[in-house]
Formats: sequence, structure tokens, C-alpha cells
Amino acid sequence: MSDIWGHNETQFFHELTPDMILNSIDKIGFSTTGRVLTLNSMENRVFDIEVDDEDNPFIVAKFYRPGRWSREQIKDEHTFLKDLKEEEINVIAPLEIDGETLFELEQHKIYFALFPKKGGRIPDELGEDKLEEIGRLLARLHNIGEKREASHRMSINPTTFGRTNFNALKKSEHLPHLYLEPLENLVNEICDHIDPLFEGLKTHRIHGDCHRSNLIYRENEGNYLVDFDDMLVGPAIQDIWLVVPGDDEEAKRDRLYLLEHYETFRDFNYSELKLIEPLRALRYIHFATWMSKRWEDPAFKQAFPYFGSEEYWSGLIRDLHEQKHKILGVDHLYL
Repeated sequence: MSDIWGHNETQFFHELTPDMILNSIDKIGFSTTGRVLTLNSMENRVFDIEVDDEDNPFIVAKFYRPGRWSREQIKDEHTFLKDLKEEEINVIAPLEIDGETLFELEQHKIYFALFPKKGGRIPDELGEDKLEEIGRLLARLHNIGEKREASHRMSINPTTFGRTNFNALKKSEHLPHLYLEPLENLVNEICDHIDPLFEGLKTHRIHGDCHRSNLIYRENEGNYLVDFDDMLVGPAIQDIWLVVPGDDEEAKRDRLYLLEHYETFRDFNYSELKLIEPLRALRYIHFATWMSKRWEDPAFKQAFPYFGSEEYWSGLIRDLHEQKHKILGVDHLYL
């Protein structure tokens, strides 16, 4: 996830202007009107673009952060979306122009893709009807996910999301020496303990970041899964626990209700429930490393002003201690 193309490309990415954006889209065959609106996105730069087309007057342009994903990794994302769309699963696949879905700015190693604009709203809460629908949606998504490999995409496991992330974090300037040793000991202890849970685990293409904000509801169409930028190769439970992330009794009931309807389209291995707290711990480590890598982006400083403070690091250590205790006692939770 490092910026392999260097400072110049990253700086150019931060300073993309409306003219640069519109010119790049015009060059691949669209006729833009000059209207461009910036949309919320932390990792990439995403824009609402008006084009001269009576039937579809708006498109969404997604400019990928340079160096984060290779061309092959982005193509894995687009292939997954195309596979899902062809099976009439509710996702928003990139537009294809002359057989291509991924484009590149001239003289800059910055990739971009175009998507149809679709409105919708993030569900306020997930009642039984929504849990039923999302359970079926994820099952169908995972059925398609296992039909093709994504050989360039990251797998989620204790090494990739735990040890490798922490090695990058401790080399950054953001982790104070005071917190280095206790945090490193915690990460290693957690990863060593959960390694056996990932051995022989069935994995396939998954959404990877399937929290509620990546669901939108459209009237008469139902729930859509959006933002496959972080798609992974991993176990089914990674998508399921993020939809219902709580650890109280109500969350456990909701998860089991979702899985009941998941199983109308796909069998679920209930032993994967033991992975929820390990995956939550790995997400904490991954998130801290992600912020450290992106800290020079002004948008991150504005969104996460607390990052790097003593309170942040002591809070992360406290959260990982809590996860360690949950993990050590997880074997009896779902028997």
C-alpha cells in the first residue's frame, strides 16, 4: 500500500483540478458539460460528472490513489464487479468503453474508472427484513466469489493484516517509542494465538469492507453493495460480521438471523464465527497502519485529528488487550 510512484504522483493526485478531471474523461469519448462535484471519499478522489447524454446525464469518476493498487489489482476489482453484475447481483460495475474499464491520466501513473450514477441511502437500521435481504445478497456474492481467483488481491490473515501491518507501523514516525514494545508484544501474541484458526480456512473473493456505510438502499431495487476498493480474498465471515459488528446478545441474534437467510443460497460453516474477534483485532491494527500511511493527505488530518496522540495509542493498546481476552475465551462462545 505504499506510494510506489513517489511524491510527485501523490502530490498531483492531491491537487487534481476540475479541468484535469474533465479533460481526461472527454479524451475517452464523453462530452462533459463542465459541471463537476466532489464526492466524499477518503482513499480515492471521486467526482460526480455531468455529461451530454439525455438518457444518462451523470456519471461518477473514481481516481485511484497512486501506488496503492497495481493495475492488475484494480482489474481484479473490476472483474469481480462484472461477474456479480452478470448474475444480476446488486452492485455498481464500472462502465466499459471499447472493452476497457480502467484508464490512465496522460503523463501520470494515476488510474481512473467511470461508473453509472445511482442514488440511494444508507440504511438507518437493519431490521429483520433488511437482514434477510442482506443475508441472501452476501450468499449470492460469495457463490460468485468462489468461481474465479483474484490472484493479485491481498488475503486477510494474521500475517498480512497483523504482522506486516505492524512492521510498517513501527517504521513510521507516528508510533512513540514508549508504546512500541507493549504494542508489538500484543500484536505478536494475538497473531501467534490466532494463526491456527486460519490454517486450512476456505477463502474466496469477498467484499472485504462490508460495513453499513457500504450498503445503499434503492426503492424497488433493494440493497446494493458499493465500494469494492478493498476487496479481499478471505473467509465469508469477514463480510458478515462487518454488517452486524456488535458483540452483545442482540448482535449475535441478528447475525444468526442473517445467516439463516444466507443459507437459503449457500451453506455456512458456523465454526467461522470463532474468527469474528480475531478479525476485529486485525482490523484495529490495519486501521492504525492505514492512517499512518495516509497522514500526509490533508483529508486524513482533518478527519482523524486525534491520530498519533498519546490517548490514541493508549486506547489502541487497551482495545487490543480487550480483544486478546475475548480471543482467549472464544472457544466456548458458540458451542
